[in-house]
Amino acid sequence: MADILIADDDPEILRLLEKAFTIRGHKVVVARDGEEAVDHAKSKRFDVIITDIIMPKKAGIETILELKILYPDIKIIAISGGGRKGNMDFLRMAELIGATDVLAKPFEPKELLDKVENCLAS
Repeated sequence: MADILIADDDPEILRLLEKAFTIRGHKVVVARDGEEAVDHAKSKRFDVIITDIIMPKKAGIETILELKILYPDIKIIAISGGGRKGNMDFLRMAELIGATDVLAKPFEPKELLDKVENCLAS
């Protein structure tokens, strides 16, 4: 199936998503922050990258920007439970800078699985 990179600083979310995608036959690599995600992406080509927005070391917005410069055609799904800081909608910003799709936390794993399948089909 697909090679998927998941970046999130919440170990429980990483474990849940890794299991959900592995059960579906995908190969999954996890990263605990944006820096680690970019490092993984530089050493291996992924079909889809899922990134949280609010993370330590390198936030999701920065991560998306860097990945889109390196790989303009990469499919990225941004996820976030923080959603807003002041008047800024981080998920909307993620779309504007190149995220293929976005999903607000909390969500059901099936919602994210469906978004990944849509990305892979397009």
